[in-house]
Amino acid sequence: MSENAPAHSNRLIDELSPYLLQHAHNPVDWYPWGPEALERAEAEDRPILLSIGYAACHWCHVMERESFEDERTAAYMNAHFVCIKVDREERPDLDALYMDAVQVIAGQGGWPMTMFLTPEGVPFHGGTYFPPTDRGGMPSFMRVLAAVAQAWERNRDEVARQSGEVLDRLKRLATMPTGEGGSQPFDPGLVGKFCSEIWTRFDRVHGGFGAQPKFPQPPVLELLMRAAARGSEDAREMVELTLATMARQGIYDQLGGGFHRYAVDRAWLVPHFEKMLYDNAQLARLYTHAWQAWNRPLYRRIALETLHYLLRDLSDPAGGFASSEDADSEGEEGKFYVWDSDEFLAVAGEEAASWFGVRPGGNFEGHSILTAASDQPPEAARAALLEARSARVRPGRDGKVLTSWNGLAI
Repeated sequence: MSENAPAHSNRLIDELSPYLLQHAHNPVDWYPWGPEALERAEAEDRPILLSIGYAACHWCHVMERESFEDERTAAYMNAHFVCIKVDREERPDLDALYMDAVQVIAGQGGWPMTMFLTPEGVPFHGGTYFPPTDRGGMPSFMRVLAAVAQAWERNRDEVARQSGEVLDRLKRLATMPTGEGGSQPFDPGLVGKFCSEIWTRFDRVHGGFGAQPKFPQPPVLELLMRAAARGSEDAREMVELTLATMARQGIYDQLGGGFHRYAVDRAWLVPHFEKMLYDNAQLARLYTHAWQAWNRPLYRRIALETLHYLLRDLSDPAGGFASSEDADSEGEEGKFYVWDSDEFLAVAGEEAASWFGVRPGGNFEGHSILTAASDQPPEAARAALLEARSARVRPGRDGKVLTSWNGLAI
């Protein structure tokens, strides 16, 4: 074995998914989802530890570094569980099923998703990200592992009760009525009711809905555009303020075009820096529709730049578009996108610094996330900054070409 060879390899080494391959050298004895893992769990009467995520997921990377690469944690997982890793983009059916389950169990969902199943695949406990030590009201991952292993070994009746309750609730969700025979006519008044309800959650300062984190929610904004076309001024205000603010803040890549997945703050300034094909496909369409409706040049520019981003950075050589770009590069979230003041000034000068909101001390952990002072950027400075940024180490790219997401983009 060479000095640089990985210390461990597991069954994920033969998979095609970039996300699964990211975990192929963990000391955890990962299985892909399939008969081999399920049959082992049944034969050895072990619970299944199911971990679901995706290649561009920042907190998936964090949990991998903190727990799945830790020898002590991995040894405990291997001793007490059959461990299965799933790419949610490769198996959206499993992701949808267990996402419903984690919301039933924990009241919220997200990735990484951490589920504990009976050998039959029935969930009985779970959550999302667990830290390596108790913090912020969350138990450590080791504490969770030990509690679940103990319950499985000593209190199987309680496990059966919990799994039965979860299964019953999932069955009820799957059979909720959609109206008599599913054929009741659509009530146009529902759109007005929706606009009234969403108005109560609308952020009248920054746009978007609720506090934080904030997601763009293109389908909601598309529906509000249709309500605006039917005369709702409130609906138009919600759409226009949201689109304009997102376009000027850090959730939008002011140099390369395209939107990051969501913002952690109300003002859309600090994003989780991953970029997803499905988000940008829907947002390009949304800004195109807004430009067609209201003829604001900003919307046209953002739509074109977002489409150019897809063609430039997500195009697959064999055709179609890759799934996503990572939030991290060189082990740091957002490193590819943020700027030090001195570096920015050397490339673009003080006038551009004022336009892009760059100042000493920055606005994000001592660095600056670029924002926009007006609708039209200084193109010469932007081209110089984009060229300088292109010399950096790029975030990883998940090259899977997914039919559904490509359908949105096309």
